[in-house]
Amino acid sequence: MSEAFTVYLRSAENVLLMQRADEVGDFPGAWDGIYGIGDPSDTDAIVARITECTGIPAESLEFVRSGMARGLEFGNRLNDVTPVLFITSESEIRPGTLYKNHEWVDPGAIKEKEYATPQLRDMYGDVASYLYILKTSIGQEQNVAGEIRARLSGTGSLKDIQDKVFGVLSPHFMKGYIFIEAAALHHVQKLIGRVGVGVTPLKNCSKVLDGESPLQDVLPYLEPKSATSGIEEGCIVEISGGAFRGQAARVIRVTESKEEVTVELFEAAVPVALTVRADQVRVTQRVE
Repeated sequence: MSEAFTVYLRSAENVLLMQRADEVGDFPGAWDGIYGIGDPSDTDAIVARITECTGIPAESLEFVRSGMARGLEFGNRLNDVTPVLFITSESEIRPGTLYKNHEWVDPGAIKEKEYATPQLRDMYGDVASYLYILKTSIGQEQNVAGEIRARLSGTGSLKDIQDKVFGVLSPHFMKGYIFIEAAALHHVQKLIGRVGVGVTPLKNCSKVLDGESPLQDVLPYLEPKSATSGIEEGCIVEISGGAFRGQAARVIRVTESKEEVTVELFEAAVPVALTVRADQVRVTQRVE
């Protein structure tokens, strides 16, 4: 049974890394999660350890999950360490006990910490996930994403990684790439048939880009945009729907709350204000 744990603490999209003090016996100055000695199933003890190391009050901490213990080398001994994931809404940290410094980082940036405790990057994937980018043939993004979903729903040789790959994202306006959310790179490589045996290489998918992708690379594709975004008074637009489809007009008012715009048609004999849905106009000339 594991007698030690490393806590990964998430706040919004960032994960907390702690830097060990210079006088610590094991890995002085190394970047770490929140390390503690004790039973990884004792949530109360883990919460107390997080508070002791960070100053975050217990009521602001929420347990998410724990992973399987890993055997890690600490000097001349082997320790079984269990990764644990907590979340918090707090961001202010007061390093204590083993630690002298801290940093909130994008999970994709954990790999940038060259001096870290053993398998810090790998253990995060045991309890959370990383984003990976697949290179695809242009125009085949949706087909590749559909084939990946089909492979993950089957009962064949990929069954053992179905709980290691969590999502596929193929933004319509991103050409030649799709995002995969998974626990580790080798699971994605197996998924597309680049490692292992018995898996046919995925058609129209050439490779997985090296390393984990920062969340900031994909968040813009996940945030819904208002239909009025980018439309301002004075813009010249082309109406793409309704009875006036194809006609040019000038925007005279933007109503963001209703996602509507009011325009004046250029070809109308008498200027008439026409209100249309913002998704039925295309900006052809912006205001200087």
